[in-house]
Amino acid sequence: MDNQQLFNLVVSIAGFLAMFVFYQVMQRLQRTEDVLASIKQDMLKDFVHKEDYRADINELKAMVRQIFDKLDNKQDK
Repeated sequence: MDNQQLFNLVVSIAGFLAMFVFYQVMQRLQRTEDVLASIKQDMLKDFVHKEDYRADINELKAMVRQIFDKLDNKQDK
């Protein structure tokens, strides 16, 4: 075997191993993205967005103010 054939063999083996490692990394990355997507879906079901919470609290505060205003008007009469 001459040097060129040996070099080609080494480069081919290194390329195969590099592609194998790359494929394994990509599979693990895909699995991680799938798990992350399922966690995100679960979070959307279980948790309330900050903006939604603030809007709901503002509505409740407005209702309580209306009740207090009505009570103050009743008390004045």
